[in-house]
Amino acid sequence: MGLLVYLFQGISKYLLLLIIGYFLYRILSNNNRKDEVLLAAGYITGYEVFSRMTGGTFSYEFAKYAVVGFLVLGMFYRGFTRSSWPYLFYLVFLMPGIFFSAVNLEYDTNVGNAIGFNLSGPICLGISALYCYNRKMPAARLQQILLAVLLPLITTTVYLYFYTPSIRDTLQGTASNFEASGGYGPNQVATVLGLGMFILFSRLLLIKNRFINLVDLVLLAFISYRGIVTFSRGGILTAIVCAILFLGIYYLKSGTKERKVLVPKMGLIAGFSVLIWLVTSIATMGLIDKRYSNEDAAGNIKDDISTGRVELIETEINAFYDNPITGLGVGKMKEYREETTGEVSATHNEISRMLSEHGLFGIFSLLILFFAPLLLRLKNRSNLYLFSFLAFWFLTINHSSMRIAAPAFIYGLGLISIVNAKRKHTLHRK
Repeated sequence: MGLLVYLFQGISKYLLLLIIGYFLYRILSNNNRKDEVLLAAGYITGYEVFSRMTGGTFSYEFAKYAVVGFLVLGMFYRGFTRSSWPYLFYLVFLMPGIFFSAVNLEYDTNVGNAIGFNLSGPICLGISALYCYNRKMPAARLQQILLAVLLPLITTTVYLYFYTPSIRDTLQGTASNFEASGGYGPNQVATVLGLGMFILFSRLLLIKNRFINLVDLVLLAFISYRGIVTFSRGGILTAIVCAILFLGIYYLKSGTKERKVLVPKMGLIAGFSVLIWLVTSIATMGLIDKRYSNEDAAGNIKDDISTGRVELIETEINAFYDNPITGLGVGKMKEYREETTGEVSATHNEISRMLSEHGLFGIFSLLILFFAPLLLRLKNRSNLYLFSFLAFWFLTINHSSMRIAAPAFIYGLGLISIVNAKRKHTLHRK
């Protein structure tokens, strides 16, 4: 698919239609008995950045709307648990911001676009959480869902190799590299490739099959290299944090036999990781080392490691101080920043945006997002991915807001409860 779209980019939209049609057929023909809506939502989540970079999406927020649509369809078949009621309140707390945006936004501002851009991500998160909260499934099904997320990320990576086969030809200092990111936003590309890196890492620990492990290890190297050469650090560092958390929890839950196998496996992964970094360093003539050391091409330390994000957060916190109860309204922060600083820039931090645009209701929403998963964890510790997925969500929304569906959908997957697959009992007669 990656090669096909590279050769005939105009077919990208038709592929998206085929993908949606295929998953709708699977859902409707099987009545969503095995949570096929999560397979569909997962695949669309992984496909989102690829469809944007290749002109294959129907609107900027299409993937988030599609994820919401699939999961709502799933609710018609299988509903959602009563214990997920905190996320109903979370969705309700988002509503006042819509009213205040209609009142406060400038006359010539497209209110619908402003609300869609800023609220599609939080609503997608709320629907994902509602559907997934304490939903019981065997571990193999969760692995199938993660594989559905991973497959289009492999497509994306293949496309990137064809788009820029030579990284050296695209190097322009230590700034984020758009050419190495398929001509699209390096931040979002690195985020989804980092997610692919983490999924592959977790598969290496959980799947007990040497051939599959070998394939996953090669894919890990394949995707990691392209993720690193975007020169966008957020997605890669997030993947590393998620992997460390997952490794710690897996170790604590493992028995003696599994821990013995873990040591040589981690040694192999660590060696592969060092090799990938060395190859990347050589390919970028050492610029990637300077990027992660917060240096420019000349080796000088940059003053702002956040690349301007701290200043954006400060203006959003000031806006919250000015309107602590109601907030500015959804989408108003962009206009507020232009009025106070003269700069036109969208937010990169979802937490400060929630405070500035939703006020007190934003605080209530954030409290639900932080504490509802922890309460579930106290009752049910079956999902090894919970803290890693929460970390992916939290770290991603702090450097990239909710531009893409991935943090919203992955947050929801962390709320799934894992049960043992039912065994078929055979009746033996004398």
